[in-house]
Amino acid sequence: MHKQKTCTVYAIPLVGNLFSEEVNLSGADFLIAGVLLFTTAFLINLVRNSIKKQSQKVLITIFILLALALIWLELAVGIFGSPFAGS
Repeated sequence: MHKQKTCTVYAIPLVGNLFSEEVNLSGADFLIAGVLLFTTAFLINLVRNSIKKQSQKVLITIFILLALALIWLELAVGIFGSPFAGS
């Protein structure tokens, strides 16, 4: 079931890449997105299985999701201006 969701998430930009001139994603973009999503899911699963207190689980999960969002935004538009920025 989870593989179908992942494929669906990847299919949306892939279709846009195939049929639109405005979407210009390379194979590296898909690879980086996959690594980010896999790492995030792995870390959240690790937190769910290893930490007992619900409040700590929620706090750490929010931190992981915030880190994902900041990394994704930096790679997409360069909000911090790092050398990895997409702009």
